[in-house]
This record gives sequence, C-alpha cells and structure tokens, in this order.
Amino acid sequence: MAIISVTSTSVAVNPLKQSQTVGAVLAFLGLKGIMPLLHGSQGCTALTKAVLVQHFRQAIPLSSTAMTEVATILGGEERVEQAILTLVQRSKPEIIGLCSTGLVETRGDDMGRFVKEIRHRHPELDYLPIVLVSTPDFKGTLQDGFAGAVESIVREIPQKGSKEDACATQITILASSAFTPGDVQEIKEIVTSFGIVPIVIPDLSGSLDGHIEDSSSAITANGTNAAQLRSIGSSVFTLALGDSMRGAAQILEQRFNIPYEVFGELTGLAAVDKFLQALADISGVSVPEKYRSQRRQLQHVMLENHFYFGCKRVSLALEPDLLWSTVAFLRSLGVEIHAAVTTTRFPLLEKLPIKSVTIGDLEDFEQLAVGSDLLITNSHGVAISQRLKIPLYRQGIPIFDRLDHGQFTKVGYRGTMQLLFDIGNLFLEQEIKVKQH
Repeated sequence: MAIISVTSTSVAVNPLKQSQTVGAVLAFLGLKGIMPLLHGSQGCTALTKAVLVQHFRQAIPLSSTAMTEVATILGGEERVEQAILTLVQRSKPEIIGLCSTGLVETRGDDMGRFVKEIRHRHPELDYLPIVLVSTPDFKGTLQDGFAGAVESIVREIPQKGSKEDACATQITILASSAFTPGDVQEIKEIVTSFGIVPIVIPDLSGSLDGHIEDSSSAITANGTNAAQLRSIGSSVFTLALGDSMRGAAQILEQRFNIPYEVFGELTGLAAVDKFLQALADISGVSVPEKYRSQRRQLQHVMLENHFYFGCKRVSLALEPDLLWSTVAFLRSLGVEIHAAVTTTRFPLLEKLPIKSVTIGDLEDFEQLAVGSDLLITNSHGVAISQRLKIPLYRQGIPIFDRLDHGQFTKVGYRGTMQLLFDIGNLFLEQEIKVKQH
C-alpha cells in the first residue's frame, strides 16, 4: 500500500497537470461530427487548443462563447445560445460538447438551466445532442475532465433498446485518457479478431491519428458517431479501460443493466493475458493464433532483456491511470520505482505496490528524482533531465519534441514489446556511455 503525500507549496512553479477542459475536449474529439464549445473567455479556448495542437500536430476543432468583461458581469446565457445557433448554422455539427471554464464556474452560471431554456426556446434543436460537462480549471486535472466528459456522454446520448435490438456480439469499450490513438486502434483490432463488434468511447483512433481527410471540415470527420452512441444500450458488456472509466461503466450498468469489468492496464504479459481471456469468455471464441505467437515473442524478449531492467531505479510523473499502468509494467520487469508524482488524489493510488506517491508538480519531481536511472514524464521534463543528467522517456500530454506520438502503441503484446525495447534501449545506451568513460 502506497503512502499518499501532498506537496505543501502554495504555488506550482513547474506545473505537471493540465486543466480539466483539455481532458474534456480530448474526449469529445473521439466522437464523429462534434464541435467542442468552451463557455468562457477566448484565452481559455486558445490555451486548450494550443496544448492539443502542440501534442497531436494537427488541426483541432474548438469554439468559444468568447466571454468579455461585460458579458461576465451580466451573465453568459445569451452568449451560449448565440454560439450554439451560430455553430448549427455554419458548421452543422451532429453533437455539441459544451464545457464550462473557471471564469463562468467562479461566476456561478447555471449551465444546466441554460441548456434547458435554450432547448425550450429553440425546439428545432431537439435533434441535436448537447453534452454538458463541468470542467473548471481551478480544480481537477486532464484525467478528471476526460472522465467527466465520458460520463456525460453515456448519461445523455445512449437509448434503451428492446430485446430485439440487443446485439450478442456488441460491447462498449470505455478508453481512458491514458490511451493514445494508436492504443485505441490496437485495442479495436484485438477485440474484432474475436468476432466482437466494439463501440469505443471515445474513439481517438478515427480523428487524432494524423491521417489526411478527403475534404476539409470544421467538425470531426471520424470517431464514434451519434447512431453508435445511441445503440450502446443494446451492448451486452462494458470494458472499462482505466480505473477513471469506472464511473461511466457504473452509469451504463444502472441505466441499462449492462455488466462491466475494469482493466487498469493493457501493458505487460499478465495484463494482456487477462484481457484476452475476458474477450474469449465474452465471445466464446478461443484466442487467435496470431496473439499466441505474439505472446511467445514477448516471453522471449522479456527473458533475453530482463538484465537491462533489473534493479534499475525509475522516477515517474504521470496522471493516475497512466502512472498505474506504467508502474505495473516496470515492476513486472524487476524495476525499482524510485519516486512517483501524480496530479490528483485518486482511490487507485493507495493500491500501488510502491512506498509512496506524491501529489505535486514537476518541481517536486525534480527533487525526488535525484539518483534515478530514468525519468518518465511529458516533454516538460526535458529541462529536468538535462539538469539531473538522467535520460527521459516521454509519456503523457503534452509531447511536442517527438514525432508520431499519436501512432505510438503500448498496449497488447506488440505494444508491450515496443515499450520494452524503447526503455531498454535507453538503459543500454547509458551502460555503453558508462563503459566508454
């Protein structure tokens, strides 16, 4: 059981966490035909967009109610209404993802009432799902905003189907913010190989994988569409990938009586074994031979390269879900967790098989990481890596100094092998440098 400590500093000098709005917008971008709309100032929207554009290196659809000083004092309902009507007229979205920001949350705008009254005044919008999520940036983190958006989606859009509509091969997959578009694509390929039809929420592999669209559009061109979202009530099972998705899975269980299972990680031999066994149990289909072959390859790779990992000291600064899965993977290879820093208190943290976890920022991380053999955090850890003269492996958001992060895959047997090679090569490079000196 890990001891949880919270930094006592009154200001974050070198922040680790991103705001809830970044997480919520990221989740919305996995839906087809959506336009995320931030109710707040233009600066809030610009900052959120900058982080996502920097990380994914592609255009990000995002709109704002552009609150001014006067509008903030008088109230923002008119701004929200005008923004929705303008988007419907110009962009023709299939879904609108409406997020609050710190500005309007501090003022106390009743967003639920706004949406209800706008719908009452404009019955022509009845066809349009408007998914509202509270994302003040003065509390919570990217993971919280992402999870909140997914919970709002499954609470608002899915409809209860009849017994005739139930599909024996359809399942719902709730993928947390710890998974890249490449991860989601690999998960879909694994699931469909069992003859199962997955509906992924959100499906980042369709919209943020860096492909070129046939035509330009102000809204997302791919992802999970509205019809698929409405059919979720007919799924036979829910797979929640990441503990932050547990709340959304419970909502589906309460609304539609759909059983669920939570998988904290899909990286590592034991974790992938468990996932594939669950898919075999759901589908009644044995594990395909290609995954049995990949498993034997992973076993060989782990056996041949374990001595590069044994007793190495690694320090991590990641969001809770990603921290959990990365720690589990490293521990399975004999790595010692030297220090762990995360962004927010989360029930899962106390179950980590390490001595302690610090809820803090990158300044705390730099102090705790002294003496490590490897650092794992986002690209803001580069300066720390240079000062401490410790190699850095980039994980999380944002990563802006490496290419093709959207395609990076760390799940399944193949993804586990890739992660093992990437980190193992850093350890090997360090050993070569030591021998040369």
